[in-house]
Amino acid sequence: MLYALVLVPLIGALVAGLVPDNRMRPLVLPVVATFHLCLSMILIMSPLAPTAGGWFWLDPLGKIVLLCISILFTVCAYYGVGYLRYRQERSNRVLCIGLLVCLAAMGLVTVSQHLGLMWVAVEATSVSMAPLIYFNKNARSIEATWKYLLICSVGIALALLGLLFLAYSTYVAHQDATLLLSGLLGVAGELNPGWLHAAVIFLLVGYGSKMGLAPLHTWKPDAYGEAPGMVGAMLAGGLVNCAFLAILRVYQICLASGSAELLFFQQVLVGMGLISMGFAAVFMARQADFKRMLAYSSVEHVGILAIGLGLGKGALFGALFHLLNNGLTKGVLFLTSGNIHRSYGSKTTEVVKGVLTRLPWTGGLFMAGFIAITGSPPFSPFISEYTIVSSAFIEGRYLVAALFLLFLVIVFIGMALTVLPMVMGAPPDNIEPTDYRDGLLTVGPPLVALALILVLGIWPPAFVMRLLHDGAALLGVQP
Repeated sequence: MLYALVLVPLIGALVAGLVPDNRMRPLVLPVVATFHLCLSMILIMSPLAPTAGGWFWLDPLGKIVLLCISILFTVCAYYGVGYLRYRQERSNRVLCIGLLVCLAAMGLVTVSQHLGLMWVAVEATSVSMAPLIYFNKNARSIEATWKYLLICSVGIALALLGLLFLAYSTYVAHQDATLLLSGLLGVAGELNPGWLHAAVIFLLVGYGSKMGLAPLHTWKPDAYGEAPGMVGAMLAGGLVNCAFLAILRVYQICLASGSAELLFFQQVLVGMGLISMGFAAVFMARQADFKRMLAYSSVEHVGILAIGLGLGKGALFGALFHLLNNGLTKGVLFLTSGNIHRSYGSKTTEVVKGVLTRLPWTGGLFMAGFIAITGSPPFSPFISEYTIVSSAFIEGRYLVAALFLLFLVIVFIGMALTVLPMVMGAPPDNIEPTDYRDGLLTVGPPLVALALILVLGIWPPAFVMRLLHDGAALLGVQP
């Protein structure tokens, strides 16, 4: 069944490539997504043992990422059927195939217990997403695609060097060279400190560029701004989570190796997290392109993830919860931003005004998504962010907590200055009418995602909380 997480989307991609009809092809997406979600839930709810050789296993950390990816992809798949009806001017074959191949690669990331295989899977997500950013086929989208490929390729190459250093540290320590996670955890205390230190730096920089941690985030505003809404959602809630899972694996090795290496890793994570939040706070103010605004919001939230992981202890639960919350909330925002773009034919706030009047359902969902992503109750991001900042105060990290809260306030004000003029008031009189209208398939999926983050904020299911506690236990948190 673990192999089916990869094989089912690949078979779906083959079917999508063979379907000749541009209108019928998107229907493959929700069929595969529904089957994949059911399979994922069965695996998440079942106790699993590693496969022979230990290369594949869905541990609690992998289950958390898989849960977020599978739900988000299902939401995007159903939305895609409605969205692509308005994009019949161009073929959607590459888009459908790319999304399904990316889902297969993300599934492989979640079950990989061999760090080399995980590296291949993460690289596969990058390659499969690149053509999707170019979907609009204009000068800005091709620029965004090349910037994305260049920066992410450099990052993934640095991560490969980190893996080579990690494997060499086992050889220098007179151990069997391995990149199996179980093997590395077993000998972590005996690894050569110098080579392990170098490996940690290269792996953090490499996978940090995939996450979009500042100052490695420069591909995000262009890629998120030019990609279709559902592609942006998968970038922000899928690709980011896969890269973060790779960093979690590095954290496990540092934890097993001893306090000195773990302390260094945590300090760097906190520093990069605060820098990311600071960059987002500065560039989000008065942002005229609302999709680029969402890109900087993603930079902010990967910073929150890094800070939660860097603080350790109680903040680890908040970081894992925020991984799930951020992915689903970004789905609401990017899908509704796609609706707004279709209706207005523009991404700039000079043109986009009065969304609540022109698109009541989309405008309401976009506004609710803004409230949720800025950490406002009763939505679940409030709980995860509160858990992280309260842990900083409990651990005596007052400067970190103060900067965390300061950046949250600045980001809230910056987003509000962009979002509120968009959704309020009346649409400009000189806007040309478009054929887009809110419908069940373009409004229903983000509404479902919003309902999920509301439920997670008010009454989270017991199996989700148990999964988060099990994941935190793998990172050293005592139950």
